[in-house]
This record gives sequence, structure tokens and C-alpha cells, in this order.
Amino acid sequence: MTTTPAANPYAAGCAWIEGEFVPIGEARIPILDTGFTRSDLTYDVAAVWKRQFFRLDDHLERLERSCQTLRLQLPKPRAEIRDLMVECVRRGGFDESFVEVVVTRGIPVPGERDPRTATQRLYVYAVPYVWIVKPELQQHGVDVIIAQETIRIPTDAVDPRVKNFHWADLTRGLFEAYDRGATLALMTDGRGNITEGAGFNIFAVRQDGSLITAKDGVLEGITRRTVIEIARADGREVHVGDLRVDDLVDASEVFLTSTAGGVMPVATVDGVRPHDECPGPVTRLLRDRYWDLHADSEHTFNVDV
Repeated sequence: MTTTPAANPYAAGCAWIEGEFVPIGEARIPILDTGFTRSDLTYDVAAVWKRQFFRLDDHLERLERSCQTLRLQLPKPRAEIRDLMVECVRRGGFDESFVEVVVTRGIPVPGERDPRTATQRLYVYAVPYVWIVKPELQQHGVDVIIAQETIRIPTDAVDPRVKNFHWADLTRGLFEAYDRGATLALMTDGRGNITEGAGFNIFAVRQDGSLITAKDGVLEGITRRTVIEIARADGREVHVGDLRVDDLVDASEVFLTSTAGGVMPVATVDGVRPHDECPGPVTRLLRDRYWDLHADSEHTFNVDV
């Protein structure tokens, strides 16, 4: 008589909550956690590709900086958080994974509203890799619009360099995109400057082959940083500053960057095609180099699943 191995309970995802690993479908947070009631938290997301974490230390460094900005105490040392992330991937048996760490203010003392009375809480989970623009759509590029009904939350209200769950403006932008027959929305600051979208940064390729991406009003994405490094190492000029709506109109190519999808080509902006060929040559080159780095031991380490 033969027996079949039991199904992996973590195959859909593995979470670490309150000291134990649980299947993602069973993961719960306390309803009084101010991360839920106030969106008082920060988080970061790293990716595993072909069983290798990519630039994990950069993600953890950003998480630490974000905690400091929000006056949150990191609940565990960075090395322990790293180990928890690895273990979530290992238990899930993932070759490609999307791994998130969330630090919340926590639950305040009963009857108190003073955030200083709360003890910070840590949540870690890994799920199969998430694509903002799926690979089959990347073959021809994604249609985007420049949002007109909603602007990005002003930076003097919410610092976009600190990853957060303040997504009301981004979600409204997505619905505007759907209503206008597109997939994604590019948000502006209301003054003609392009900022970012729902989980991604934005690049324009100028006619001379140089790149321009926004400096203000954006998360300083790890994929964004990687693309800038690749381009400059290749001798290509990269301008990090104001990214005007007109820059997209005049661009020869437009692409998006994110941990959830890498370098993602844009087919049309407000129905206008920047380049007859999509992906364009610069986008293809940067995308190939980006994924090649996922096999570079300088930026990766292997997860034994």
C-alpha cells in the first residue's frame, strides 16, 4: 500500500503572527491593533525569485528608517526578522514569492488614546509572487491614464518615502483607470507633476535615450533604485527631479517599476502610444538587466526550500 504525502498547509502562503507560523488563510490580527484602526504602521515587501531573495538587506534598512520616522520601535532585531521572512518562504516551498513585513503601533492601554502606551507588533508573511502587470500583459505593455479626479496625498501630510496603507487616493485612481478603459493610474500632485501609482514608480525615456523619474511625492523604490544604478552603469543619463505631465507626452518610452513585477512597459498613456514598438528598446534592455541581477550573488541569497 502506498501513501501520498500530506498537502503543504502553507502552499497558499505562510504567516508569522504572535509567535507562531500559520497558514495564510488562518492569519488574523487583533481588531484593536492601531495598524488596523488607524493605519498607524509601516511595512516593506521583498521578493524571492528562483529561490533567491533580491536585495533583502536594502528592504530591511528601509523598514528600519520608516520605523524611526514614525517613532515606532522595531519589535525584533533585524536579523531575527530576516530569519522569519526566510522561514515563511521555506515553509511555503515557494520558488517565487512576495514577502511582507508589517510593523504596527499595536494595541494601546485600555481606555487610552495616547500612542505612546502601545507596544509595537510585528507581522510577517509570504505568498506566491504578485504581479502588478502580469507577464503576458508585459509582452505588449499596459494601458495607463493620468488621474484627473484625484491627486496624490500631499507629502507634507503623509511622507511617501515611508511605506504605508494610506491608499484611498491610489484606489480612487484605479477606479478612474477602469472607468476610462485602462489598467493603471498615474497620480499627480495637482500641479502638473507626475508622482507614482498604486505600488509602482514611473520612468519616462527621453528622445535622446536618457531617463527621468520623479524625486518628490514618491516612495524611493528598491526596483527604482536598481534601474537607476543599471542605467548609470551603462552610461545612460538619469534625471531624478520633476517629472512633468509633458515629459510623458514627449517621451519615446514609458515604463513602471516595482518589486511586484520588475520593469513593466507602458503601451499607452491616456490612449496615446509613446512608441510604435512596445516594449521599446530601452525598456527591454533595462528589464533584461534587472532580471539578470536576480542571479547575481552580490544582491541575492538562496533560500533552501
